[in-house]
Amino acid sequence: MNVLIGWLHQLYMLLALVPFVAFFIVWTIAYWVSRDKRKATHLSMDITTLFLIGSVAFMSRNLFGSGMLSWTIVLLFLVAAGLLGNLQNRLKGRIDMMKIARTLGRFGFLVLTACYVLLLVVGIGKYMFEP
Repeated sequence: MNVLIGWLHQLYMLLALVPFVAFFIVWTIAYWVSRDKRKATHLSMDITTLFLIGSVAFMSRNLFGSGMLSWTIVLLFLVAAGLLGNLQNRLKGRIDMMKIARTLGRFGFLVLTACYVLLLVVGIGKYMFEP
């Protein structure tokens, strides 16, 4: 069992290192199975969000020496889920958890991609100008 967990951990670390490789792998497999570009793109965005969370948290920890951003990401996802649930409850009278999860995944993809690019540029700048 420990071997399987160790292998999955290594696979996650590899895909979180460069999350857009995971995007293209998932998109290719999903498109091959469904032949629908829109479904393949949405599924790829949802899955890549999981890798972006790990990647952004790791990059911020290495750049700034603090794990605060990883907890901030978790907090923002929880607050956004609560707000979306409240909005659904007020508008429709019921809560659809799948719709909330899809919305969070796609919104998280957008925000975390911007954070990833920003942290990548900051990291390159820090590496270039560090004596």
